[in-house]
Amino acid sequence: MTLAERLAAALAADGDGPPELLTGDQVGLDQGPDDALSAAAVLVAVTDRAEPGVILTQRTDTLRRHAGQVAFPGGRLDPGEDAIAAALREAEEEIGLPRDRVGVVGEVDRYRTVTGFCVTPVLAVIAPDLAFVLNPHEVADVFEVPLGFLLDPANQIESEMMWRGVDRRYWEFRWEERRIWGATAAMIVNLSRRLRSWA
Repeated sequence: MTLAERLAAALAADGDGPPELLTGDQVGLDQGPDDALSAAAVLVAVTDRAEPGVILTQRTDTLRRHAGQVAFPGGRLDPGEDAIAAALREAEEEIGLPRDRVGVVGEVDRYRTVTGFCVTPVLAVIAPDLAFVLNPHEVADVFEVPLGFLLDPANQIESEMMWRGVDRRYWEFRWEERRIWGATAAMIVNLSRRLRSWA
């Protein structure tokens, strides 16, 4: 069974029933239609190796939003695009990942951000050790985190902070010197709950 087939089978497995998923950065975002928010997509690219990894980027410090944060390649949908097309385009623009080198597994659960986006993660498989070409205006670095590390609930840290006078709870991971937190971490937590049967 290929890695893509294993991921697809794990996504489809229901186990003891549907998992409890994180739907947004705060409770208020759980109400109302998704189309009230700006549609966006990210690419969750898993490397096809014996110990698969997940590709993440470190955003540049000069960006207007989320400067310096760890994120999946991705962004807003252009007119006429669906989530898969947008995720592939953004990954090509940000890290030079050719669309024809990406094996799409499928869309995963949408996540609503406090900044007004409804984000669709697109799970995909890529060859290991590709040579990425970073867009210097958006991406400072690209790195890989073991999939097993991200799927392990023991590495998923629930934290809290004050944001605009509101006590906000969020998830984070600590991988080597990296801090993965916020919406990116929450989407990884959701993925880990979907992939409960992963072995």
